[in-house]
Amino acid sequence: MVRVPPSLLKILKGSPKLGQAFLVGGCVRDALLDLPQKDFDIEVFGLDYPELASELSRFGRTDLVGRSFGVIKLTVPSGETYDFSLPRRDSKVGPGHKGFNIEFDPAITLPEAASRRDFTINALMLNPRSGELLDFFGGRGDLEKRTLRHTSSAFTEDPLRVLRGMQFASRFALEAAPETISLCHQIKDRYGELAVERVREEWWKWAAKSKLPSAGLKFLAKTAWIEHFPELNAIRGVPQEPEWHPEGDVFVHTCHCCDAMAALPQWQNADEESRVVYLLSVVAHDFGKAVSTTTELRDGRPRIVSPGHESQSVTLAEAFCARIDLPLALRKRILPLVANHMMPKQVMSDRAIRRLSHRLEPENIQGLTLMMTADASGRPPLPAGAPAMAAHLLERAAELRVAEAAPRPLLLGRHLLEVGMPPGRPVGEILDRAYEAQLEGKFDDLKGTLMWLRDHESSALGPQCVSLLEQKLLPP
Repeated sequence: MVRVPPSLLKILKGSPKLGQAFLVGGCVRDALLDLPQKDFDIEVFGLDYPELASELSRFGRTDLVGRSFGVIKLTVPSGETYDFSLPRRDSKVGPGHKGFNIEFDPAITLPEAASRRDFTINALMLNPRSGELLDFFGGRGDLEKRTLRHTSSAFTEDPLRVLRGMQFASRFALEAAPETISLCHQIKDRYGELAVERVREEWWKWAAKSKLPSAGLKFLAKTAWIEHFPELNAIRGVPQEPEWHPEGDVFVHTCHCCDAMAALPQWQNADEESRVVYLLSVVAHDFGKAVSTTTELRDGRPRIVSPGHESQSVTLAEAFCARIDLPLALRKRILPLVANHMMPKQVMSDRAIRRLSHRLEPENIQGLTLMMTADASGRPPLPAGAPAMAAHLLERAAELRVAEAAPRPLLLGRHLLEVGMPPGRPVGEILDRAYEAQLEGKFDDLKGTLMWLRDHESSALGPQCVSLLEQKLLPP
């Protein structure tokens, strides 16, 4: 059951005025799933907002920024922060997430309050004093059956709940009940009410926390909400050559690839932003097949091919990332992964590996090999696992010290300015040529840099600058 932090349990058991306070939502759900409980939300009945604020102030610092939603954040002396809220009645009076009339009523019953929650698995409540689980809508049974079911008809008041359903399905490997699918389909046209920031939050949770990412993608398809993401919707039904892709169309392949990525320990152990980058890269890696797939005669018979789909995928991935309002820093990591996910089958030269590490910036070869592994693993019944090319690439990149980042330029602008070159285009041109030579493997230390400058840039630098550079970079 829920492992209530001692600091919170002391408050709940030690305050008579909080005798009708109940743990609600995610912490109860996650406890039943034997998952770590991180956020503890407490719903308090029988008090109004000033009374609740006054009582909580006895136990720590209160933050009343959620006053309009009946929420108070309590930070206790040991540093933990807990959210306390009042039960409320929400009535829809206008479009969007702000179009609600909120009323607080200390007399609201527990079942009535629970009925306002989106899914039965989130409508569970726990009495922290007795340990009794309050389950008015069958949420525990739905968890056991891995069913995602809406709690009540109030579900339709906020269309964001459909995208919440997407990420819940993926995070907990749930399948939506038919009646919930039907209800989501009915409010498909209300997608436009959602602020793009709220859309981004749900996609972020999907990409950062999924256990079975395909469940959320299939949920979007079943509810028809996938139509709001046309780059993703377009790959449904796009055929693939059965010899290379016996699993089915591009959407089916993408679902398998996403699940394969989420199963990799490297993904599971990555930081949150990297998990988002890698999973969204896999989602988008074959977007271009929707516009490039054709049939050609190869080896004497018709073959389904998608020539150049990588470049098309980059354009469509960029549109998708903008559609879900993904931060620019993450888009810059995703696009080079999509652009380079089709690696040549032959062994790459050291020169090509160095250049690849530069093309991937700000991402790196380690991330690319994860994506290659997920891509190769998304073709059942063909065997899963990292392709030999990915293993060789990562091994050689590590030996060249470029697996985690491209080589840093050895020759810097300040070097040239310090020996008397005036700022301007010539400095930039020399630096560009020097870095190209470095990527080519012409040199890998400062001594080699100077030798290359003498041989190739003496006329541009002048002999005096070359001599001064030698004195500064290679002192006796």
